[in-house]
Amino acid sequence: MLRAVRFPLLFAGALGCLRAEVSLPVLFSDHMVLQRDSVVPVWGRAAPQEEVVVAMLGQQKTVRASATGDWKVRLDPMPAIRGARLTVSGTNRIALDDVCVGEVWLCSGQSNMGFRVSRAAGAKELIRDANRSIRQFTVELAPAAAPAKTIRGRWEVAAPEAVAMFSAVGYCFALELAARLGVPVGIINASSGGTLIEAWTSLAAQKDLPGLDATLEAWNKRMLAWDPAVAQRRFEKLEAAYPAAVAKAKAAGTKAPRPPRRAVAPDVDPDHPGTLFNGMIAPLVPYTLRGVLWYQGESNGTIERAHLYRSQLPLLVEDWRHAWDRPDLPFAWVQLPNIVRDGEGWPLVREAMRQGLRLPHTGMAVTIDLGEPDNLHPPRKREVGQRLARWAFADVYGLRDVVGAGPVPERHHVENDRMVIRFGHAAAGLVAKGGALAGFVVAGADRVWRTAKAEIKGAAVEVFNPEVPHPVAVRYGWKDDPVCTLFNGAGLPASPFRTDDWPVAGATTTGLTAK
Repeated sequence: MLRAVRFPLLFAGALGCLRAEVSLPVLFSDHMVLQRDSVVPVWGRAAPQEEVVVAMLGQQKTVRASATGDWKVRLDPMPAIRGARLTVSGTNRIALDDVCVGEVWLCSGQSNMGFRVSRAAGAKELIRDANRSIRQFTVELAPAAAPAKTIRGRWEVAAPEAVAMFSAVGYCFALELAARLGVPVGIINASSGGTLIEAWTSLAAQKDLPGLDATLEAWNKRMLAWDPAVAQRRFEKLEAAYPAAVAKAKAAGTKAPRPPRRAVAPDVDPDHPGTLFNGMIAPLVPYTLRGVLWYQGESNGTIERAHLYRSQLPLLVEDWRHAWDRPDLPFAWVQLPNIVRDGEGWPLVREAMRQGLRLPHTGMAVTIDLGEPDNLHPPRKREVGQRLARWAFADVYGLRDVVGAGPVPERHHVENDRMVIRFGHAAAGLVAKGGALAGFVVAGADRVWRTAKAEIKGAAVEVFNPEVPHPVAVRYGWKDDPVCTLFNGAGLPASPFRTDDWPVAGATTTGLTAK
């Protein structure tokens, strides 16, 4: 509990200046986790020119607030510790207790990142054995038209009564880190269901993105036509008719319709480009992070949107790195799992995610074997967290005894009547899970795909079909719900891929319209 602060869920802003009281963002509160072995910024508000003193673990930093009341100090790197106290003193004094220093990761995306521990496979055991050295800060949904300085949310200890509401992927990732590294872990969960990647990227970064111009133009037209009075009357009409619609559905034995949602201005709609970055990511800067985990793409999984994702994912990574002034900020994402869907939208998004690995200091958890054909929210989140942790151990923490990823195709060539694909992350060997390799197709110059045989040869796979004596291209797992049997010796699946860049039916890169 914050002491000497009357409004713990507010940044305090102008109110703080009027009372001449020093104040902190809600990110700085009891139970928080600060990043170990790194410089840690602490910032807030105070009266103009007020002297502010921040103290923790024997170090003390003094700063004078600016003419506008802003202040910031940088604490020197600290080792991992539990149960510390941080104090901030000005004309008043704030004391934060049960502060930990450990590992801090930002977890963001849409509903599969927000998916709660209580719904995950093995939830009963996860809740029963909750690890209190893990804490989560949950950022409340708050789309904004411009970068915000405030957020709503709070830090919670992973006690059984609280952990059920944690991000299952984030918590299971943190479990692995806490067990292997022996330090507290903080996860900042900034996610929201059904959201688009363009909402999580700053508008400034994507305003000139080829293919997004039609989307931005459509949103601008909606904003020009926005009339709050008309929108309110429309909402009131729908709200008045809702009880009758529910009664009608009940009488017919059908599912009741969703209640009407109050309309908001287009420039603060959660689908509007930049709004979630403004309201849920920008206010987190410059809180020190070890890295970022991203689980999103389902809402961009139509064929129309999927092609643009190959530009949007790297753009988001670079945008966030720029915001934190961390060009080497580790960033990993979850590749979309298997599911039954029409068209090739999801394979295209998976391909965009694999291609995103060209960016340095990035990683990907392949989950093509963890989905369910008819379930947009597959419950096997512990394995997702474990695979992300493997990447972190190998690539971020430099643990040499960990295989960080499944096989990823690196290069290919034709040898006689066979296509030979060489894979990275194959040091533990390539294996065919369940018997013979399956999931490969091959085509010649006629671009007719035929089921192929495949054989493992060291760190390579040879793909062939007697009906294709001159192979030109190979695809593996290139379906919405494919059969995938290629793994490495560490038990991690290979990413779906294709060696061609042939056009996909129904795809376009000419621009999108607003939802």
